[in-house]
Formats: sequence, structure tokens, C-alpha cells
Amino acid sequence: MDTQAYIDEALRTIKKDLHAMMNGVASAAMRDAGLTQDYRVNYGVELPRLEALAGELRVEHADMLAPLAQQLWQQPVRECRFLALQLQPAEDFSSDLAEVWLEQIRTVELAQVASLYLFSRTPWAAEKAFQWMASEREVPQLCGYYTLMHVIRLHPLAPRALQEAADQAQAALADANPQVQLAARRLLDRLA
Repeated sequence: MDTQAYIDEALRTIKKDLHAMMNGVASAAMRDAGLTQDYRVNYGVELPRLEALAGELRVEHADMLAPLAQQLWQQPVRECRFLALQLQPAEDFSSDLAEVWLEQIRTVELAQVASLYLFSRTPWAAEKAFQWMASEREVPQLCGYYTLMHVIRLHPLAPRALQEAADQAQAALADANPQVQLAARRLLDRLA
């Protein structure tokens, strides 16, 4: 079986699994709250269940994780995007590809998940986080603050970098966007 046929079959199986895990109440609540307008399908599957599925997929598709993650990311399905972020090997994820994926992030939830599972685990995480924090746009700022928050948890940063992070977060507290304020506040809490 060629690579694309293998990936296509894996996608069909994953979507069947997601459908079987569907949480109709959560899906309806997200739809009613306007949180799913960027997805064609939202199964309402909770993050812990997606983590468990991602663990199984890492074993089943160990040799094809990057191509599978790339294809999952292209699906207009909330849970497929979340799985892509968990399956994509961080060491194989370039900062250029991160910029492409970042442009496709439209929700706070997806920004948080991307920062937690993928962006913060890359070799370039801290550098990009500072660039994103300085952006004028909401999603890059959110990804910057949340990524740096997780980077600090995973790796020590130099005192100068920590001070720069604190200064940028303090400045963001005056931002008109409440989501950016919240992300900055969470980073400051992590730094404290």
C-alpha cells in the first residue's frame, strides 16, 4: 500500500473512532456558544479521550506520524486538528510550517492546544514565542504567551529572557483584548 493510500485508510479509521466517541451534549453546547464556526464537524470529544487516542495512534502509525498529522490538520474537524497537534513530531516541525498552521488557527481553544502539545516542544519555541507575543494580531499573541508559559515549565530560560517575558506580559495587561490579557496574566503567574 502506498503512503497516501495508507494515510487515507488511517483517516477513515480515525474518523470512525471519533464518531464512536462523539459527545453530542458537548458538541451542541460548543455549537450554541459559537465555538465551532471554524469547523465543518465537531464531535465534542474531550481532550483526555483525544490524548488516549493519540497514544494509540502513536503506536499504530509510528513510521507515519508526520504525514498523518499533516493530513489530520487539513481536515475541517475540531478533533482531527487536536490529534494533529498531538501526533506531529516536534523535532520534525519547522518554524515555517508553524507559521502556516498558525494562520489557520481561529479559536482560543486551538491556540491553547497548539501551544501545549506542539509549539512549546519544538527547538525554536522560545524564539517564536517572543516574536508572536510582539504581534499585533490576537492569535499569534495568544500562541506566544501560551507557548512561552509551557516552555518555562519544560526548560529553564535565562534571567534576561524571563525579564523580557515579564515586561511583555505586563504591557499586554493594558491590551483591549480580554483573551490576550488572560494569557499574559497566566504567563505572569507562571513566572511568579
